Parts: sequence; structure tokens; C-alpha cells
Amino acid sequence: MLDLLFTHFDTLADRYGLEKIKTIGDCYMVAAGVPSPRRDHARVLARLALDMVAATRASEAVGDLGLELRIGINSGPVVAGVIGRKRFLYDLWGDAVNTASRMESQGTPGRIQITRETYELIKDEFMCESRGPVSVKGKGDMETWYLVGRRADPDELGSAVASDQSTPSTVRTVP
Repeated sequence: MLDLLFTHFDTLADRYGLEKIKTIGDCYMVAAGVPSPRRDHARVLARLALDMVAATRASEAVGDLGLELRIGINSGPVVAGVIGRKRFLYDLWGDAVNTASRMESQGTPGRIQITRETYELIKDEFMCESRGPVSVKGKGDMETWYLVGRRADPDELGSAVASDQSTPSTVRTVP
């Protein structure tokens, strides 16, 4: 089941040119803006997350698996690199990664929870619903939002998200 799901997610990540970082059990971690910075990091991860949720509801994708995802997204600086000599792994570290993990683990099944940092980057192009303050382990109360959908196709609008190229976004999903 996980192989079918993650293979589909790999296809989606490739479609958007995103970097799959790793899977940890039933968790799928992907990032935008690493190893190469990109201005649209938050926007493409928002689109990926919406596509992931849609795939679990579509009969032609992985909808027949009967899963509800919890997805968390955060944007911010990370440290990235290859670790180890045997089975070396490209990985990410930092507060932004930990916060994305908390958005997922303390999220709601079937919803995409985002931080203020990501909300500020995507609010003009995506519909978001305030969740209000959430008590986040190691962070205290944080204001969070649910990513609901796209306002309009950004290509039709001819606009791009202007953001700091050095602050990638990370997403974690768990079925």
C-alpha cells in the first residue's frame, strides 16, 4: 500500500521539480528550494499538497486505498547535506523542518496545515482558512491555517510568488 502511495507521490513531486528527502515509516518528506533555490517554493509545495489530497480521493489515482492524509507545510531556512559513508543520505535539518513536522503531526486528517511563514507567501494565490492558535510542542501557541485550494491558476494570472530564494519550504505527509 505504501509503495503504491509513495510511487504516486514521487510522480507528483517529479512533476513539480521537487526534492523527495526521505520516507520515514508512513511519512513522506519533500522540499522545494533545495538543493537549488527557487522563488516559487511555497507555491509549488501548496500545489503538490493539494494534488496529494486530491489523489487520495480520486478513483483513478490512489483513492481506493481509503486514506486520509495529514499534511504540514512550513517555509524557512534549512541546513542540507549528505550524511554518512554507508547508505549516505541527503537530508535537511533545522527549525523550519521541525516546524513542518509539527504541522503534520498536530494537523487534522484530510487537511493541509500551514504556518504563518507559508501563509504569507501563498495567501494571494491560495484560499486558506484560519485554524487559530494551536499549541505546538516545543514552540508554544502558533497561529496556523488550513490550505483549502487555489484561487485561480497562477499561470493564467501571469504572476509568481516573490520570496526570498534562500528560504525553502518543506512538507510532511502521513496517511
